[in-house]
Amino acid sequence: MTIPARFDAKTIENKWYDYWMKNNYFHSEPDHRTPYTIVIPPPNVTGVLHMGHMLNNTIQDVLIRRARLKGFNACWVPGTDHASIATEAKVVAKLKAEGINKNDLTREEFLSHAWEWTDKYGGVILDQLKKLGASCDWERTKFTMDPDMSASVIKSFVDLYNKGLIYRGYRMVNWDPEAKTTLSDEEVIYEEQQGKLFFLKYKIEGTEDFLTIATTRPETIFGDTAICINPNDERFAHLKGKKAIVPICGRVIPIIEDEYVDIEFGTGCLKVTPAHDMNDKTLGEKHNLEIIDIFNEDATLNSFGLHYQGQDRFAVREAIAIELQTIGALAKTETHLNKVGTSERTKAVIEPRLSDQWFLKMEELVKPAIKSVLEDGDIKLHPARFNNTYAHWLNNIRDWNISRQLWWGQQIPAYFYGDGKEDFVVAENIDDALKLAREKTLNLKLETKDLKQDVDALDTWFSSWLWPMSVFGGIMDPESEDFKYYYPTNDLVTGPDILFFWVARMIIAGYEYTGQKPFTNVYLTGLVRDKQRRKMSKSLGNSPEPLELIEKFGADGVRVGLLLSASAGNDIMFDEELCNQGKAFTNKIWNAFKLIKGWEVSDSIDQPESSKVAIEWYQAKLQQTLVDIEDNFEKYRISDALMGIYKLVWDDFCSWFLEMIKPAYQQPIDSVTFAKAIEMLENNLKLLHPFMPFLTEEIWHLIAERTADEALIISNWPELTSFDSQLITSFESTIEVISGIRTIRKDKNIPFKDAIDFRVVNNENASTYFDSVIVKLGNIKNLEYVSDKVEGALSFRVNSNEYFIPITGNIDVAAEIAKLTEELNYIKGFLKSVQVKLSNEKFVANAKPEVIENERKKEADALSKIETIEHSLAGLQ
Repeated sequence: MTIPARFDAKTIENKWYDYWMKNNYFHSEPDHRTPYTIVIPPPNVTGVLHMGHMLNNTIQDVLIRRARLKGFNACWVPGTDHASIATEAKVVAKLKAEGINKNDLTREEFLSHAWEWTDKYGGVILDQLKKLGASCDWERTKFTMDPDMSASVIKSFVDLYNKGLIYRGYRMVNWDPEAKTTLSDEEVIYEEQQGKLFFLKYKIEGTEDFLTIATTRPETIFGDTAICINPNDERFAHLKGKKAIVPICGRVIPIIEDEYVDIEFGTGCLKVTPAHDMNDKTLGEKHNLEIIDIFNEDATLNSFGLHYQGQDRFAVREAIAIELQTIGALAKTETHLNKVGTSERTKAVIEPRLSDQWFLKMEELVKPAIKSVLEDGDIKLHPARFNNTYAHWLNNIRDWNISRQLWWGQQIPAYFYGDGKEDFVVAENIDDALKLAREKTLNLKLETKDLKQDVDALDTWFSSWLWPMSVFGGIMDPESEDFKYYYPTNDLVTGPDILFFWVARMIIAGYEYTGQKPFTNVYLTGLVRDKQRRKMSKSLGNSPEPLELIEKFGADGVRVGLLLSASAGNDIMFDEELCNQGKAFTNKIWNAFKLIKGWEVSDSIDQPESSKVAIEWYQAKLQQTLVDIEDNFEKYRISDALMGIYKLVWDDFCSWFLEMIKPAYQQPIDSVTFAKAIEMLENNLKLLHPFMPFLTEEIWHLIAERTADEALIISNWPELTSFDSQLITSFESTIEVISGIRTIRKDKNIPFKDAIDFRVVNNENASTYFDSVIVKLGNIKNLEYVSDKVEGALSFRVNSNEYFIPITGNIDVAAEIAKLTEELNYIKGFLKSVQVKLSNEKFVANAKPEVIENERKKEADALSKIETIEHSLAGLQ
């Protein structure tokens, strides 16, 4: 088989992905094996691959490929989320560009445009994941708006409503004026913004006196229905029972008393706007105040805004400040740092708004999810520090606002048969709704045309919280073979930013519907940042295009580059150099393979002792690494697992093992050693495959012709066996000995082709097991153990053993004595400075223990070097 000189990533990636797909290796069906299941965190249907996706899905692919090699029935379910707010915004923008207003369309017409958009742009990201090597079961691809998925959502809503857990309420909600929908508390991001504090003057009715009130939102005065003072504040005792006049609109409002008012904040009194502030609403209900909503759904002012009607709230804020100043109602303004709620999706500033919405009671639902993670440990978060975040959210949970004023999404299955707020029934379809409506009203003449379905859609998260169950049909058919086999799933890989939005809610849903956890482990990845620690974004221009990185460095190179620095939960400082390092590793493995396959093999020569020893050592080293790899995977330290394999292959296999077994120039290698070298290479490929699937599959098939049943992707993970750890420890000393020989050769210009004599004073009586390796790698013609130091020789120490290389005529003895004397004087000077520190009682008393320990180590190292140099000098003189 001809081996190409260079690894052509692009050609090989296409070749092997097609091969894997053709042979259906990614697909899973229930069978006798133990299942290993991962469900993908479904990206937005309109999304494209970014660096976070690259990291997240590479980790998932590593886990699924390793599970496949370990004999599990591995199933990785892919899919996309309909992302109601984001997708509807894109469709509305597209229609607007075409001169079409959403409000001029019927729901059905708009949805046809939304589906057209989804069919055209949706799922691009899934195709992009294939370029990364993602081995998803593509036959199981799901979309949260698929008919069966939507049916699961509707069934869930009806079930929870019938259990009394879903209710309709007139509540203060978070309103996104750009998306024109309500948001849950968790979808609001609070950011500190520099703004202004306006001090407004309200005239006291029937007097010339004024009351000054501080507010950050002067435009909301049109919704003021009271002024509140603290009954214990003596400054305002004279105002009790009086009324004030709102500037500009002239509305007369009562001055009420409540201890809620903070005497120390602002002017000590506040304006009450029940329709536009959560706390004001509570005050309003307590004091039976009028509620005046001054905003349209897009946050422009309505008719209550008088001459500002139709203008945006922020434009009104600027204009009204000028008007208030003109009429003498603005006392002053101050700069003010304020926390402002913004929409996670649209970044618009949130408006508190009163409206009828659907809510899910969370108080009881959340209890099993708290117990499972925080008490029983049935579900483990990696890293465990996120338990604190999880606990904070779940212990402070509020009822979930699950309705959205959108059309793209599952329409709420509530059907109104009258004008009253309670004139509705909840059912999975209109026929069932009609039966319920007739029963409820005792009106058998009701027809389906008399029913009107709620126009709102359900929150996207209300569909994705069912994901691990619904992808296997578990909501519609809990007894289905797939659901009983694959659920609960095993591992979930996602970002900590959706720990509450998605992870916690899936746990809640899992226990509610099955009494079981939806998964066992949650691996929380960090954010991918640039090397300046900035979050990657298009606006900063610091976010590389993933597909361009794959084109430049190869998929395996990018995967390795990302994972080498991806410790769980910690942000990744991404630098393209990481991918270059991954590409270099790819080339290293490729060249090592070419070297092995380039050797001539002979059946007629004996196996050298050095090769026999090398094989025994490498087998032990591989087993030691395998133990560490298993431990790291168990603790979800994927980066550490890869680093262990990286060092094993680069250092132990390429730098040492291959050098130890390499035949002499133009000489053949014995067949026994060659067979073992191939076996070791194949074990390396198995360990590397989850991380570098394309390169490893290519080499696997170049080693020998393999059938589809013998492909690497479905081979077996190396088995753990016992090993001699002493072999590994002994070789560490051997490496130092070989390095000492090479250093002397280099420093004294002794060519490697010239064999040298070597003498050893084995003070430790250490193992001589690797002597054949020292002889080969040091080009030693005569290795001899002696009882005394060798005169006229260069020497070095490893531990307490002394090693001597007798000098030859090629060495300038005088120059060598001068060089060693200079080095000896330098080290003696260094030793003196260290000992001065250690003799300083004040330093020893005040320094940290680790600092003292470090200085003592310096002292010991210097004394050892001085002794070695003095021995060398003695031998030369």
